[in-house]
Parts: sequence; C-alpha cells; structure tokens
Amino acid sequence: MTTTELLAHLRSLEIDLWIEDDRLRFSAPKGALTPELRAELAAHKAEIMILLRQIQVPPILPVPRDEPLPLSFAQQRLWFLHQVQPDSPAYNDFRIQRLEGPLDVAALSRSLDEVVRRHEVLRTIFTVQAEQPVQVINPAQAVALPLIDLQGLPADEREAEAMRLATLEIHHIFDLARGPLLRAALLRLRADVHVLVLTIHHIVTDGWSFGVLFRELSALYAAFSQGLPSTLAPMPLQYGDYALWQRGWLQGAVLESLLVYWRQHLAGLPALQLPTDHPRPANPTHQGAIHEFALPPALHARLAALSQQEGATLFMTLLTAFQMLLVRYCNQTDIVVGTAVANRTRAETEELIGFFVNQLVLRADLSGNPLFREALKRVREVCLSAYAHQDLPFEELVKALNPERRINQAPLFQVEIIYESTAMPTLALPGLTAESLGDQLPMARFDLVLAFQEDAHRLSGTLVYSTELFEAATMTRLLGHYLTLLEGIAENPDRRLADLPLLTTAERRQLLVDWNATTTDRSSAQCAHQLFAAQALRTPDAIALVMDDHQVTYQTLDARANQLAHYLRSLGVGPEVRVGLCAERLPDLIVGLLGILKAGGAYVPLDPAYPQERLAFMLADSQVPLVLTQEHLRASLPASQARIVCFDQIGEQLAQEPVTPPVDLVRADNLAYVIYTSGSTGRPKGVQVTHRGLGNLVTAQVRAFDIRPDSRVLQFASISFDASVSEVLTALLTGATLVLALRDDLLPGTALLRLLREQAVSVVTLPPSALAVLPDEAVPALRTLVVAGESCSPALAERWSGGRRFVNAYGPTEATVCA
Repeated sequence: MTTTELLAHLRSLEIDLWIEDDRLRFSAPKGALTPELRAELAAHKAEIMILLRQIQVPPILPVPRDEPLPLSFAQQRLWFLHQVQPDSPAYNDFRIQRLEGPLDVAALSRSLDEVVRRHEVLRTIFTVQAEQPVQVINPAQAVALPLIDLQGLPADEREAEAMRLATLEIHHIFDLARGPLLRAALLRLRADVHVLVLTIHHIVTDGWSFGVLFRELSALYAAFSQGLPSTLAPMPLQYGDYALWQRGWLQGAVLESLLVYWRQHLAGLPALQLPTDHPRPANPTHQGAIHEFALPPALHARLAALSQQEGATLFMTLLTAFQMLLVRYCNQTDIVVGTAVANRTRAETEELIGFFVNQLVLRADLSGNPLFREALKRVREVCLSAYAHQDLPFEELVKALNPERRINQAPLFQVEIIYESTAMPTLALPGLTAESLGDQLPMARFDLVLAFQEDAHRLSGTLVYSTELFEAATMTRLLGHYLTLLEGIAENPDRRLADLPLLTTAERRQLLVDWNATTTDRSSAQCAHQLFAAQALRTPDAIALVMDDHQVTYQTLDARANQLAHYLRSLGVGPEVRVGLCAERLPDLIVGLLGILKAGGAYVPLDPAYPQERLAFMLADSQVPLVLTQEHLRASLPASQARIVCFDQIGEQLAQEPVTPPVDLVRADNLAYVIYTSGSTGRPKGVQVTHRGLGNLVTAQVRAFDIRPDSRVLQFASISFDASVSEVLTALLTGATLVLALRDDLLPGTALLRLLREQAVSVVTLPPSALAVLPDEAVPALRTLVVAGESCSPALAERWSGGRRFVNAYGPTEATVCA
C-alpha cells in the first residue's frame, strides 16, 4: 500500500503517529500494531515523517474561560436537532451496571463528584448569546445520586422493577439550557446487589468517553473507599479547549482542502432505495427495536483470515458484504452508507470526555457484478480515502453539500454500519463484580444501523432499526440474508455478487421444496363441466344463478345445458371445435358456456360491447364455424363465415332434446376455451386453454378465494376477460350462487355498492380502479375480495383488506391472503 493509504489504515485502527525529538512515535490499542504493520511502518518511515511534518496541525492549548466558548461542529448539529425535537430521548446515552459486593455508596458518590469536577463538559449547559449557541460551564457541584431501595418488594419482583425504573430514567428528557446533562441513580436489590444507572446527553459524551469515565470512576473509587486522595493527574486540557481549537483550525485552506475531496467523492449522491414495510412518517418519533446476533466462531475466523489475506480490515470485509446485500435489496449499484469514527486523531484528546465521534459517508461503486475480492478492493480504497479526510466534521459536509433537508430523514445517508474492536468498558470497582445490563436505547437515529463488537474470541452485533419503517420479521429476514452472504463469501470469495447465496436454508427449502409440493393425483381428474354435473346431482335444489328476483337451480341449469349440448352435437360440435359465444350477462350466457363444454367444444368469448373491428378480427382469427348469441345482438355482429344461432330462436328445438348429458368425448388435453389478449403490445393473440389447465386453475382458485357452498359470487368481469372464467366456474363447481347483473348495475360507484349489498355478495373480483371510486362504506357480507387487472397500491389494500380475505391476483402479493 502507498504511504497515504498506510496512514489512513493506521488511523482506522486508532493508531496515532507523531514526531517527537525527531523520532517517529506511536500510540496504539493493545494488539492493533501487528508484526506486519510494524514492517510496513519501517518500510515507509521516511515518507511518513515527511508527511507528518507537512501537515503542521497546531497543538491544542488551554484557553481562558473569561468568555463563553463556542460549540464544536458536532455539538452544534446536535443542539440544532434538539431544538427541532426537544422532547425526544433519541440522543440519551446511558450505561446500566449491576454491582455485586459490598458497595461503598459514599465513595461512589464522591467519585462521581470528582469526575464531574475534572471534566468541565459534564457540567456544561448550552445557551444562546447574540443568536448563537454557546457553552456555559457551571461551577462544580455534587452529583445527585438518589438511592432507591427495592428490598421491600418480593425478591422475585425486584429485578423487573429495577429495569422498569432504569428504563424510565434513561428516557427522561434533558434540558440543554438548564442541565445537568449527567444523571445518576442507584437501585438497591439487596444489601450487596445494586444497579447503577448513568445517563448523559450525547452532546457532551460518546462511546469512547464512557471508557474514560469508567476508568476514572474505578481509580477514584479505589482511592476514596480506602480513605486515600485521588491518584489521577490534573487535566491539562478540557473539551472546551478542543472545541475552540477545532473552530480555529478547520477554516480557510484546511477546510477547503477537505471539502474538495468530499464534494468530488459525493457528487450526484443517490438516495438509497431500501424497501420499507411502512411509508416514512412525516414526523418521526424515532421508535426503534434491537436485534442481537453473533457470528459463529468458525465464520469469524475465516472472515478475519480473508481480510488479512486481502490487505483489508475485518470491518472492510463486513462493510463490503453489507453493501453487496444492499445492492440485492435496493437494485442499485451506487451504494451509500455511513459509519462512525472515534475522531480522536490527536493524543491530547484520548483522555477527554466529550462529543468527538464523527460520521463518514462511504460510497461504493459495485457495478459490473464484481467478484467479492474485486468489490472488497473497491471498498477498501473508499475507506482509506475517507479515513485520510475524516477531519471534516459531518456537520460541515452537510452544510457544504446542502442536500434537501427533511425532518423525517437523515441527510446524506440513512443506513449505517459501525465496528468496534475493543470491548465495551465496565466498571472495575475493588471488591465488586460489575455486569453491563444495557447501553443502547431502542431508538432509531437512522433507518437501519448494523453494529459490530469484536473481542479476541467473539464477533457479536446488533441490528437497530426504525419500527416506524420496518416489521420485526423483515429485519430478521434481512439479518438472515446477511449472515448467509457472509458464509458464502467465506466459502468462496471468488464468486460474483449476483451468484453469492442470500436465502437461508429454511427459505431455500420453502422456495424449492415446500412451495413446489404441488403434486396432485390427476389419474381420475374430471373436467369442469363434469364437476358441475356432479355438483348438480349433489345439490339439485340449490340456487346456481340469481339475477334480480329470478333464480335458477342447479338441476334446472344442468338440464338446460345438457339440452343445448345435444343440439350443438347435431350441428357438428365436438372435441377441438371452437364455438363463438356472444351474449349479455343473462342466464343464457352461462347455459351457453356449459352447453359448449358438455358438447365437447371449446368456447370463444365475444364481448358484445367490443368494437366491431376487434370482434371481426377474433371471428376471423379463431375460425369459429358457429356463434351462439341473442337475437338483439345479431345485427351488431360483424359479417363472417360462421353460422349464427340465437338462444331465443331455438327454444322449441331445445325442448325436444334430452335433459341427460350426451356421451362425453372430452379428454383432459382437449381444448376448453380460447381467450384473446388485450392487444396493448400489438395484435391480440388467442390463448388456448385445455380442460386440464382449466381444472387446475379452478381447483387452485377455489382454495385461494375460499369459495364455499354458501358463497355468493358476483359475475363482474367481461366474458372476454379471463377473470370471468374464475367467477363462473369457482361458484358453480362448489355449489355456490353466481350473481348476474346487467352492465349498468356494475358501474363502479353507488350502483355497484347497492348491488353488492342487495345481493349479499360475499366474493367479488374487482380492478383497483373500481375499488378506488367505491364509497368508503361497509359491505357486510363481503368475505373475499380479489383484485385483478392492475397492481394494487398498499393504501388501497389496507383500506379494503381489514376483516376479510384479500387476494391481490396480479401484484407483488399474488395469492397472498390477508385476513
């Protein structure tokens, strides 16, 4: 790697370099400076010393306290957010520690007092002077440490009550202008068991600061509990000195040089189109939830080895996998996520408590379906460049880029990934054991935050997400996909992005096995007209058709269809013979459909409302030798070679035919009907459907639409639209009642609503356009609503799906039932 990349890499590991007495010095977390990095340092030592001398960053020096101090850049943005949402606990940082052993409460209280005395930022408030927020440092005062004794409660209730009180405490709202911005509470469960709750507003602290706080508390308690004075050295600097130094240094040429990089890197920044379960609220409450997880040790080890092999950090590998997951979820290849860095790039800041953490925007180009190794190389370069320019406060970056501001969406990025390579600090008080009971509010500062915590033997994590946007099941599934992706990467990092596995074992089984377990014994399969005949035998007196006050029983309908079938046979209709069917929504229409099928023919539906040109094309293209119609429609049919037979002219002939069915010549692979497409993409095309396909369709839809003998199904669709097949046959093959109506009664609006109510329709298939204009009133009997013909918006689905079976037959929730 180049010298610049090496320096950025060292900074990402929190390894600080400086020149002292013309020698290169360093400060590094335990274990961070590996032998390989030491070798790299030795090889680049001369270049590193030259670059360090060129940086010429001024030292941080103590300043007088005779005037209010400015806010740091990070504090200023947090102060602004507090003005927008002053009642939100989203930026309350806390630690809950369970302490077992003989606790010296007085020593603990005194230790807290001393920490606050040492660190001015913990007794700072924020007021406005000359229309600008400023820091006002209050004199040192005793920290309130209320002791709440829970020993009066039954032993089995104390833990729950302690956590209830702790939860109330950490949600308490801070007043930045009045303070204090640190609160403490002590809950006593037993004489030797206590729970310490520390809550600090984020404007004066960060994760690193809690480590400083705990180290100092531990050292002070060790001294004070033995009657000894503090062993801590005086503080040479305070956070206020840093804030003034940052304001003085980050301006002019220094600020502009950083902005040049970030403007170029983030030009044309895209929004991440992460699918959500719910629309983004206009005024978010930042309510969130936390999902904890841990990587299997073997996977952790393999990913660490892969990272080292590729000259990357484990964070870079985890980040690359996360961005690859977002590519698959969002269907984007320009992926933007954020990350938090400690931003303690100078040795003077390491022992300070305060808000130093900075946000970096990591933008990766994963176009071209790259191999994982190639993607990791790209992400590594992005990270190193970002680390090299991390001194620019996120607040100044937002100000410079000036994106559209929205109260319900974080600027520049909405998804974050965080990685911490050191264990979360715990108190180390002499004579006591400490256990962390919580350090993270279920508050969503971003849409989604994936956070990792690594120690020598374990890589654990949390997924924090907005419950206003996502359901828990969605986040569980996303996390499962991410862990599956990591397994695939560890197994073969030379696979391409699109080829890496995403589905969990359970999902693969569901997709490939469970959902495909559709084998049905068709050795004795019957055709639709045969199933109708069987139903008529079972329920001869049940009502098959209803139109206004006119009713037709199953026995009557079957007899009339049989008579028509015999008559059609006499005209040469049999298997594979196509018969045109052009009729209004009257019982004749249903008799004609069943009669053609019983005769062995295939019906070709011809909607009489269609234009002449379309009807002429369909007649010519299908080459039907015969058209069944009604006398009043005869004149409107275009000229053709087909013989025209009118229902209302053959009554005497039909009356002479037997009411028993003709000999059935139909086989499963014979043609049942021909239906024409809309022609919206060219000339209409006739789709030929066999009896086998028709039987499969109707059987599946009876189950999906929950059609029962007591159902009343509306025949709404045009006979030339395939939804009409479902409407007619799902009703007549189950003993249900098919409701017929003239065209005017089906007009969307009050007429349709009146029909649905008067006929007590329980199953209806409608397009979203019809649903959208229906009055928002109840249809008491409606039990199943099938949406067909167009995709259905979530809002429309939510409006109509409550309390009934809702099937979106064409949209993304095809055959999904919400009851």
